[in-house]
Order: sequence, then structure tokens, then C-alpha cells
Amino acid sequence: MGKLEVYFWLRLCRHALFAINTAMPNRLVQSRSPVTLLGAGQVSAATVRDALRIAPYLVAADGGANMANAAGFLPDTVIGDLDSIDPEVLSLIPEQNLWKIDEQDTTDFEKCLGRIDAPFILGLGFFGARMDHALAVLSALTRFCEKRCLIVGEADVVFHAPAGRRLSLALAAGARVSLFPMAPVAGRSTGLVWPIEGLAFAPAGRIGTSNAATGPVSLTFDGAGMLVMLGRADLGAAIAALAPEDRG
Repeated sequence: MGKLEVYFWLRLCRHALFAINTAMPNRLVQSRSPVTLLGAGQVSAATVRDALRIAPYLVAADGGANMANAAGFLPDTVIGDLDSIDPEVLSLIPEQNLWKIDEQDTTDFEKCLGRIDAPFILGLGFFGARMDHALAVLSALTRFCEKRCLIVGEADVVFHAPAGRRLSLALAAGARVSLFPMAPVAGRSTGLVWPIEGLAFAPAGRIGTSNAATGPVSLTFDGAGMLVMLGRADLGAAIAALAPEDRG
């Protein structure tokens, strides 16, 4: 077989492999380690490094691959419609690691959440300049509440509180604890300056902005729909509360 035939044979194999990847929308990233999920918003290399020390498997949501490359990393898997990746970055990623999902009814963040099976997920680069993008992320956190995903921003950590299970947060006195309901929900608390028992939370009604801890906090909610927002310094406490079996 001549060089030209070899070249075209390799090209055919690469295109065939890519076709397989695009035709398997129900594949799962199954990781025994926590996953860092990187979006296309601005995030520092130091933040990515810190996250990977905790959650070493790196998944990029489409254009998040550009941010990974800028921070000095290549993602283990890229999931999305793949319309936002720079061609130079695309050429660096093995095609078997590119999972192209063509449908346009969900965001790339949703495509990723639905295809990751891991102890927990740290989401970076999802709170940027676009308010509609940020609201879409918060909506997805509620709909995929079983995924134990924590979104890490410049100043905040946001996650969905488990329904019907006590959430124990090892917080210091004065730590910010904001509660934002994405659905009607009620609950009980200990360790908050303003206890929540007896309150009926709702998106267009009672919300819980800027409560504060008096020390360790416990929260229990009677259903799904409550987002917990802490200061970024309390990421470790949030992980320990949300995924207590994976603290070590």
C-alpha cells in the first residue's frame, strides 16, 4: 500500500471513529473519581488546578475545551454540539474523546450532566457575563439534582440540597448561607441566625438571601428545589456535606 493510500485509509478511519462518537448520544462518563466539569466562561488556571486536585477527571462542556487548553490541560472528554471549540484546540484532542451531541433542545451543561456518573461534580466556568446562561445552569442543577454538582464561581459555591436528607455543613460563625428556592419547598434548620422552620419558600415568594451561620449548620428540606449558596471558601464544607462518603 502506497503512502497516498495509507493517508486516505487513516483519514477514513478517523472519520469513521468520529461518526461512531456522534451516533452514541447515550454514552456515559463513568468515573470512580469526582469530575471537574469546565464551561466556556473565564476561569483562572489556578482555579482549574485546585479543582483537579479534588476532582481529577476533566470533562469540558464544548467551548470549555478552550479554557482547559488555556489553563494548560486537555480534557479527558468533551461533550456538546462542538460548535465553540477553536480548531487548534480541536486538533489536539483525540477524536474518541469528542462526544458530539447535535440536538439543540438542551444546553451543553445539561448534555454533560446527563452523561456523567461520578461521586460528585465540580462545575467551573459557568457563571460569566451572560445572565441567561447563569439562570440556565441554576435551572439544570434543579432538574439534575441527583448528580451532586457544585458550581464554583469567583465568590460563591452553589448546589442543590438533597430532598429529605439532612445536610450537615461544618461552617464557622458568620459564614454566609443563602437559600434560593427553584420550586415551592419547606424545611428545617439548626445553626442559622434566622431559622427556616415554618417558612414556605417559593421562587416568586419567600427566599433566603444572606442568612448566616452561628456555627455548624444542618438543613433538611421536604422536597426538591432548594439551591444552597455559600462563600467559595466553604467549598470543602459543601463537598463534605453533599458527598459525605467521598470526604477522604
